[in-house]
Amino acid sequence: MSTVVLEPHAPSAPDRQRTYEVRTFGCQMNVHDSERLSGSLEAAGYTRAESGQADIVVINTCAVRENADNKLYGTLGHLASIKRQRGGDLQIAVGGCLAQKDTTTILERAPYVDVVFGTHNMGSLPTLLERARHNGEAQLEILESLDVFPSTLPTRRDSTHSGWVSISVGCNNTCTFCIVPALRGKEKDRRPGDILAEIQALVDDGAIEVTLLGQNVNSYGVEFGDRLAFGKLLRAAGRIDGLERLRFTSPHPAAFTDDVIDAMAETPAVMPQLHMPLQSGSDRILKAMKRSYRSEKFLGILDRVRDRIPDAAISTDIIVGFPGETDDDFAETLRVVEQARFASAFTFQYSIRPGTPAATMPDQVPKEVVQERYERLTALQDAISATENQRQVGREVQVLISTGEGRKNAETDRISGRAADSRLVHLSVPAGSEVPRPGDIVTTTITQAASFHLIADHDEPLRIRRTRAGDAWDRAQAESCAAPAPATAGPRPVSLGLPGLRAAVAEGAPRPA
Repeated sequence: MSTVVLEPHAPSAPDRQRTYEVRTFGCQMNVHDSERLSGSLEAAGYTRAESGQADIVVINTCAVRENADNKLYGTLGHLASIKRQRGGDLQIAVGGCLAQKDTTTILERAPYVDVVFGTHNMGSLPTLLERARHNGEAQLEILESLDVFPSTLPTRRDSTHSGWVSISVGCNNTCTFCIVPALRGKEKDRRPGDILAEIQALVDDGAIEVTLLGQNVNSYGVEFGDRLAFGKLLRAAGRIDGLERLRFTSPHPAAFTDDVIDAMAETPAVMPQLHMPLQSGSDRILKAMKRSYRSEKFLGILDRVRDRIPDAAISTDIIVGFPGETDDDFAETLRVVEQARFASAFTFQYSIRPGTPAATMPDQVPKEVVQERYERLTALQDAISATENQRQVGREVQVLISTGEGRKNAETDRISGRAADSRLVHLSVPAGSEVPRPGDIVTTTITQAASFHLIADHDEPLRIRRTRAGDAWDRAQAESCAAPAPATAGPRPVSLGLPGLRAAVAEGAPRPA
């Protein structure tokens, strides 16, 4: 831990309620971390900027791909000009994986940044900001291990109907392309009772959907010696009254066991959706990646999942152009993708990440070759996604309405949400129909399909089930407009960290040894 002084930082304007904005780059874990950062700032007296330029901009960074660096420094350059225009009265903080990796580099390249913090000390942000204001100098604090488990921090959740719950942080795998274990450390598991208490608190606040998060969720329990802990946790969470949709991300194929598949199939709250990272279809490349499974094992997992959950929508991650990848290796990836029939895939062009074993491997694939393979893979997967989505036409689905899912909704007079299998559905609202609230569930029939979404256009009024989550959205809207809220208890704008266990651990929950 250290403090770096690079240039004087202007003192802030006279004391007033200062506003903040958190910008998130990266994965779902970062999105959830940003909710913790927002909650910590609000607990310290800051308010979220609803319009205009915030007094504090926090950038929560990603370090997985090369363009993460470019995105960060491009954003910082824009903020630097705003800071000059305001006479220095703008605080800029950079945290997350890239900050943990680059430490002093950020302040060397962008000396106008006020605070740099890492992945292990998110709760220190308000103190570091205040110290930078008071002392007029940049603050750098990077810890080598977890200070406080993030789930004990205050939280400002962006959604009233859905929430993230971390079950672990860190990763014990040694994939040669991945920098994450070096930045987030070895896996640390939360205790089952703490996880279930947080889920219960979310449900009490009106949420009906929860996604369990971890770098490798199905290795949960490794710290307390129970290799069946994740399946037990799914079953226990599924018994929480009021929790309608339970999801998780991301598992690792090597540790994905049949007891987890059984728990998914036998727990009604667990949704028929699975994200299972493939990375490559070539056994030779998987070995070079240190992914401890091979393509046939991977396909076998998908077969067993579909045997127990026939309508499961399975998505994946694939890297194109890993060092040493030949035409034959890439052909194997196309073969596996064709056989797997993924509903969707996140495809990435390999980029060198300094500090990973793959960065110094021989036979780095030329950029133009990677690009050509990437285009072939995405064309194949887009065609598969379109075909698989076309199978949904005529099917009745239950859509959990949300905000921000449909970029063209204002133009098309549609609303959007996710089906049980997490496919994105856009729905028309016929004239005279009641309009569902975010968090309500609409039962509808799919009428059209494309590669990335489904459409349900009908002339009849929508079939809407009003939910506790919709009621929570109403209360949140009333509070934000300073209008009187209904008498029932509303959602807490900021959850003050880990809730106390409200009841005994649910029957069947995994228990630490």
